[in-house]
Amino acid sequence: MAVASARKRKHWGWGFADRQPSRTELEAAAAGIRDRLGFGGDVEEPVPLEDIELTEPRIKPPPALEGLFAGDRYDRVVHSLGKAYRDVVRGFRGQFDNPPDLVAHPRTEEDVERVLEWCAAQGVAAIPYGGGTSVVGGVEPRVGKQFRGAVTIDLSGLGGVLDVDSTSRAARIQAGASGPALEDQLRRHGYTLRHFPQSFEFSTLGGWIATRAGGHFATLYTHIDDLVESVRAITPAGIWESRRVPGSGAGPSPDRMLLGSEGILGLITEAWVRVQERPRSKLSCGVAFDTFVAGAEAVRELSQSGLNPANCRLLDAAESAFTNAGPPGKSLLVLGFESAHHPMDSAMDTALQVARDHGGEPGEIRKREEERASRDSEQPGPGAVRANPPPEEGDGADPVGAWRHAFLAAPYLRDTFVACGVLSDTFETAITWDRFDGFHERVMDTARRAIADGCDTPPDGPGSPRLSCRFTHVYPDGPAPYYTVLCPARRGGEVEQWDEIKAAVSDAVIESGGTITHHHAVGRDHRPWYDRQRPEPFAEALRGAKRAVDPAGVLNPGVLIDG
Repeated sequence: MAVASARKRKHWGWGFADRQPSRTELEAAAAGIRDRLGFGGDVEEPVPLEDIELTEPRIKPPPALEGLFAGDRYDRVVHSLGKAYRDVVRGFRGQFDNPPDLVAHPRTEEDVERVLEWCAAQGVAAIPYGGGTSVVGGVEPRVGKQFRGAVTIDLSGLGGVLDVDSTSRAARIQAGASGPALEDQLRRHGYTLRHFPQSFEFSTLGGWIATRAGGHFATLYTHIDDLVESVRAITPAGIWESRRVPGSGAGPSPDRMLLGSEGILGLITEAWVRVQERPRSKLSCGVAFDTFVAGAEAVRELSQSGLNPANCRLLDAAESAFTNAGPPGKSLLVLGFESAHHPMDSAMDTALQVARDHGGEPGEIRKREEERASRDSEQPGPGAVRANPPPEEGDGADPVGAWRHAFLAAPYLRDTFVACGVLSDTFETAITWDRFDGFHERVMDTARRAIADGCDTPPDGPGSPRLSCRFTHVYPDGPAPYYTVLCPARRGGEVEQWDEIKAAVSDAVIESGGTITHHHAVGRDHRPWYDRQRPEPFAEALRGAKRAVDPAGVLNPGVLIDG
C-alpha cells in the first residue's frame, strides 16, 4: 500500500491538521474579525472526517497494481477538492460529492504508465494531482457518468532533484517535488529556482508547469514558462519528451503545448528547469501614493524602464489598510530588487526617483546582503519563513514586511474566515495599459453591485463589504490586477453566493477585453469564460491534439475542452 505521510493535511482546508485553531482560538479570532471588518458571525466548526458521507467506490484495482492504490476514507476525501473558497466551504460542510473512487500513489514513471494504461483500457477517468492547491476546480473528479469511475493519480512520490548541470545552470527535477522540498535539494548545490507562488508550501513543479503558474517575481520572470528548458510527460499514446536546448525555432514548441495543458494531454513526470545562484544583495522599499491611479502611472513607467524590479506590486488603499502595510488612505507600492552578483543600490535609486516623479513618498530602504543561514522549509503555518523567501520579505516591522506576512498568512486566514462566516475570495486578470483605467472602473463597479446584491449589509459605512485591488505582476504593455472580496457570508449558501459574484465579474472581465485568468489556470470553474476567450479554430486544434495522445479521453475530463 501507499506510504502515508507522517503529518496529515486537513481533510477540508489549507495546511496541516495539527495546525487547525481550537474553538477558543476561533472565538477570539471571530471577535477580532468583527472588530476589524464589522461583520463575521458565530463560529462554526468543520464536519469531522468520520461523519462525512461518501459514495462507495465503483471500481477496484487489478491485483497486479493493487499496491499502488489507496481507497481509504481520508485519502479519498483529501483528494476530492482543490483549495478555492468554494472548495474550502464545501469541505468545511462535509460536502464531497465527487470523490475519486481510488487514489494512485506511483513511485516511478513505470508506475505512472501502468496506472494510466489501466485507466485508458477500463474507461476510468485519470485526474493528475500534485499538491492539490488548484483554485479553479482543476483536481476535482467532476467527470460525468460516461466513465466507469475516477482515479486520482498523486505524483508526490516523484519528488527528487535528479540531476544538476552547473555548467549550463539547470536542474532535472521530478514533477512531484513541492516548493520547499525542491528548494532544499537545490540549496545543497548553491542554487535556487526562485519560483514562489503563494501556494509554494504545498504546490509542485509539475503543477506549476501544467497550470502555467505565476511566481513571485512581478517583472521579467513572472511565470514558470520562463524557467522551463524541457518537459517529459506520460501519455496514453507514449512518452512526450522535448529536446533539451536553450531555445528553438523548430515549429510549435512541445513544451509550450504542455505548459498550461492542465493534465489533459499527459502526466508531467519531470522537467529540466533553469536555476539561479542564490541572491546575495536584496533591497526593498515601500512607496506611498495619494491615489491608486498615480501609483499605476509610476508602475507603468517602471515596467517600461528596463530596470526589471524583482517586486513591483501596487496595493490600493483598501488592500494596504487591510494588511496594515501602508499609511492610512494611501496606496502602497511594494518595490524590491535583488542580485546574486552585484549591489542593486543604483537600480533602487532610479526606481524611487521614478516613483517621486509621480507623487510617490518612499519609506526606508531595507537592505539584506545575504540569505539567513537556516530556513523552516516545512512552513507549518502563518509567520513561518519560506525555504528561500521572495525578494522583498521583511521582518514585519516595515510596510513591505507587514504586507509580506499578510500574503503568507492569507490561505490560513481564509479557513478561519469560513468558520467565522466571512466570504473571502479573489479573482485576477490582465489588461493592456491603454485600456486599464476604463477596465478597472468597470470591473470594480460590477463587483460592488454584485457584492451588494449578494449581501444584506449597506454598501458603505461600518460593516460594509470590502473590495480591493493590487497588481501582482506588471509588464511593459500592461498590469495583472488581482481583486479581493470580503463580505458577510450567507451561512449555508456561501458557494451560491460566491458563484453569483464570480459570474458577474467574470462576464465584465471578458466583455472588457481582459483574460479570465493571468495565473490561476482554467480548470473546470473557468471553462464558460475560457470558451468565450479562445479562438474556435484553436479550440478545435486542441481537441485534435487530445484525440491524438488520449484517444479514450480519460485525462482530466472537463478541463480546457470537452472530450
